[in-house]
Formats: sequence, structure tokens, C-alpha cells
Amino acid sequence: MLRLPRMSIREISTTDYHTAGEPFRIVSRPPVAIEGATVAEKRMFAISDPHVDGLRKLLCFEPRGHADMYGGFLTVPDDEGAHLGVLFWHKDGFSTACGHGTIALGVWAVQSGLVEPDPSGVTDVRIDVPSGRVTARVHGAGEQITGVDFVSVPSYRLHERIGISTSRGEMVVDISFGGATYAHLDASSIGLGVVPENYTELIAVGREIKWLLNDTPYAVHPLDDRLSGIYGTILFEDLGVDDAGNPHQRNVTVFADGEVDRSPCGSGTCSRVAVLASDGVLQPGRRLVHDSIVGTRFIARVAGEQTVAGRQAFLPEVTGMAFRTGRHTFEIDSEDSLGEGFVLR
Repeated sequence: MLRLPRMSIREISTTDYHTAGEPFRIVSRPPVAIEGATVAEKRMFAISDPHVDGLRKLLCFEPRGHADMYGGFLTVPDDEGAHLGVLFWHKDGFSTACGHGTIALGVWAVQSGLVEPDPSGVTDVRIDVPSGRVTARVHGAGEQITGVDFVSVPSYRLHERIGISTSRGEMVVDISFGGATYAHLDASSIGLGVVPENYTELIAVGREIKWLLNDTPYAVHPLDDRLSGIYGTILFEDLGVDDAGNPHQRNVTVFADGEVDRSPCGSGTCSRVAVLASDGVLQPGRRLVHDSIVGTRFIARVAGEQTVAGRQAFLPEVTGMAFRTGRHTFEIDSEDSLGEGFVLR
């Protein structure tokens, strides 16, 4: 049973969204102090602070959340160049990036009035996340929001065709950074399709690969050790090309400790763009049609290129949409025998 350390919180308000099926719980006014001069520093503080981490568990764990819940605490940005900062969280901690959350925050910022809609119909919402500054480019017609382009941090492949020994035998993965670092495995190489019927087996494979690689040199970020570690495993399935010649893939992203992204995964899609562009599969002028295990879709393209840490890096732009699912006021009853929550996975 979880107990928050001497907190006087009795009510917490959130606004919830889903992006392509993946939840995102927004806490616009976290009732705890989050210290640090930058969002990256605030993340490190949150990881070690029992009050901030306790609030994460309260809103993520059952009975208020579930093992695959996701959300964010809003903070002040690093400087006046951004509209807001955010600490992304899940059941196992605080992540360095989140594309589906960025898309949801873009919609929320316009719907809440934090950012006034641009008369042109395209409104940029600039957001500081632990891995850098990203932009949610919100498209609208009148009062109707029609889509969001998430412009990510530079993304690049770190390691190519790494062989690892697993309980299922030898596997070969690529490792790529897209705001967070992912291992990429062709699911067909181990005889699996990315379909709901294989959900449990896909989780087991993704989880094993993550932990086999997480503490190795393959997981080290070349510029900032705070970004080191394998965040998740992307198990992908190549579906060929669509009628326009665009590469079409389906994936399931298993992140944290066995958590499954219901969307095609925003930062994972950025990581996937880096691999496919490096391989010449995602050519200039083409778009990646990227489906999730539940059939939802992101569209991604390379918006620019640059060099980072001596590597060819790509600026991914991922298009999706988020929808509000509810506004909540969660309560903490001091007589509740379950305390502030529990988690079964």
C-alpha cells in the first residue's frame, strides 16, 4: 500500500485526453513543489523527491489509474521561448520525452486558452520537455481542431544491427534516439505478428530486450547521461508501401517495465523515422504511415536534417490528434484502507 509522505492534499484536478488511444492525464497545477532551473533538472528532482513521485503514483496507480496509465505535470518552461514545460510520467517513473503527450498538450493549450489560436489556422505551442524543446503545431478551422503536427528534437540512430542473446534465441536490433532511446526489432524475425492476439508474448519479448540492453554501453546517450538508458522496445511489422509509395509499418512499443503504448508511440515514431531515413527507406518527400497495435495511426516525415554528436540526425514531424476524455477531481480519503493506490504489474 502506497502512502504519500505527510502530504495534506485532499483533492487533485486533472484533464484527461487520449492520443490515438493512449491516455494522457494533465495536471496543470501540481500541488507539490518541483524544483530545478530547467525541465531536465526538474525531472531529476522529481525522480528522487517522495512528494512529486508520490503524486505520480497516486494518479497513475489503481484505483485512479492503471498499469498502462500515462500523464504529465505542467511546469514553468526553461525560458520565455516556450509556453510551458512538462514532466512526463508513467507507472515506473518519469520519461525524457513523449510524443503522444505533446500532441495532447497542444490540443489542451489551445482549448484551455493558454495559447490563443493563430488566425492563420496553425498555432504553434512550444513545450520544454526533459530532452529539449518540442513544438505542437495545432491545426484548426474556426473553433474546431483538426490535427496536430508534433515537431520533435533531432533524432538519430545510435547503433545498427546489434546481436543479443535472449530466452528465445539470438535477436538483432537497431538502437535509435527520438527524444528517448529505443531498441527496434522486426517482429517477423521471431515469428510474431503485431496483433492483439500476440499482446502478452510481445510484452515479454519487449521487456526482456529492454532490460538486457539497459545497462550496457549501447544505452549510453552521446551528449547527456540523464538521457541514457533504453526506454523501450519497438516491435515492428513491415506492411510494404501504400498506394502513394509511402512506407507502411505497424508497431507495438513496450516501454518502462512492460507498459504498452496503445498509440503508434510519438517519440518511438521519431526514433523509427531516424532508422528508416538512415536506411534510405524513408526517402525525401515520402511519409511513414505508422499504425499501432489497436489500429490507430500517426503519419511522420523528415522535416529537416542536421549533425548531432557526429551523427546524421533527422528532425521528425509526426501528425496525429488528441481528444479530451474527461475532467476529474480525485479525492484522498484519510480513512481509505488502500491508501493512495496500488499496482499489480
